[in-house]
Formats: sequence, structure tokens, C-alpha cells
Amino acid sequence: MSILSQAVIDSLPYLFPGIVTTLGLVLIALGIGLVMGIPMALIHVYGSRPLQYIIKTYVWIFRGLPILVLLFLFYFGIFPLLGLYISAFWIAAVVLGFRTAAYQSEIFRGAIISIHDGQMLAARSLGMSRSQAILHVILPQALRNALPGWTNEYPILLTDSSVCYAIGVAELLTRGNQIVARIHEPMTIFILIAAIFIILNYSGQWIFARIERRYRIPGYGEGDSR
Repeated sequence: MSILSQAVIDSLPYLFPGIVTTLGLVLIALGIGLVMGIPMALIHVYGSRPLQYIIKTYVWIFRGLPILVLLFLFYFGIFPLLGLYISAFWIAAVVLGFRTAAYQSEIFRGAIISIHDGQMLAARSLGMSRSQAILHVILPQALRNALPGWTNEYPILLTDSSVCYAIGVAELLTRGNQIVARIHEPMTIFILIAAIFIILNYSGQWIFARIERRYRIPGYGEGDSR
């Protein structure tokens, strides 16, 4: 006798588009956070004081507000006020991206300031400008050092994506709720959803762990090399 009822088995294909939507939200948000987070970190470390205050304020707001509040603010307020009427999926992806950008900027900032000051002095002594030294010497090392922290944003975004049901995004949890409303087997469906989230989580972490090993700086962290 099958553990899953026929109604549950028949409903499983309905979950697959939700998995695609969930992964789409996570990957787009990761990309937005990366594109925004690196410049924000550079400004935080090397920018003028007024620009640093702007970045600090941004980080303070997006790290301090719950993700659900941010979703409602952008969905019902900010985007309509700006005359931008886009789908709930893209609003959710942008909000998740803006939020993770605040966290990623701190990850990259920590990685940048972990690079020894002698690296900058050595680059300048070779005739590089400050900008060239940052771009060609400091940043490549900092990005590799930041990989463990940056990849940790994946499972965080994966779990945060489930909140996007509140503005009507048809992600995995939303589709699960719709199935439950139709077949009235909540325990089975939510156990399946939990299992899918665990699989997505650990498969993604496995992929990112391989990336970390591929790009780690040999010998870094094995002792004080200063």
C-alpha cells in the first residue's frame, strides 16, 4: 500500500513550477545582492564620509526591517508610487535582492578590510593608482575571502522566499497551500515541501562548497602569514 494517497501523487506535478519559481527568486536576488553589495562595500571602506553614511543608513534599514514589511512596503507603496506596475514575482525578487545586498555589503566589507594594508602600499609602490590597486590587488583577494560568507546567503534567501506568498507569488509554499485547500491532506503536503526545501538547501550548499574549494586562496587561514 502506497504511503502517499492518489490525490497527493496526482498533485505533485503542481509543485514543480513552484520549485522553479523559488529557485528563480533566490538566484535573481543573489545576483542583485552581488551587483549592489560589492560597490556598497567599496564605498563603505574607501568612499567619502557622506557616501559612507548613505550606505550605513541603507544597511541599517534593510537589515532592521522584517522581510514581510519590506515586501508590503514595495508591493503596496513604493512601486505603485513610482508608477512601476510589475509582477509580484519581480517585486519579490527585487526586495529579496535589496535585502541581501545589505548583508552582502557587510560580508564584502569585512573581506576587504581583512586584506593587509601592505597590499595597498605594495601596489602603490609599483606605480598603481589607488583605484587600480583596489581593482586589481585588493578586490580579487577580498572576493575570494568573502566566498564562505557570501554562499551562506543562499540558504537564507531560500527560506526567506517562502514569505513571498504574502504578495501572491506562486512559489513552492503557495502551491503547497493551494494543494492542501483542494485535497485536505496538510501534513503529507507540508512534509513533502519540507523535504523539497531540505534537498534544495543542501544541494545548493554542495554546489557552493565546490565553488569555495575551487577559488579559495591556498594556505589562507592556515596560520598567521603577516
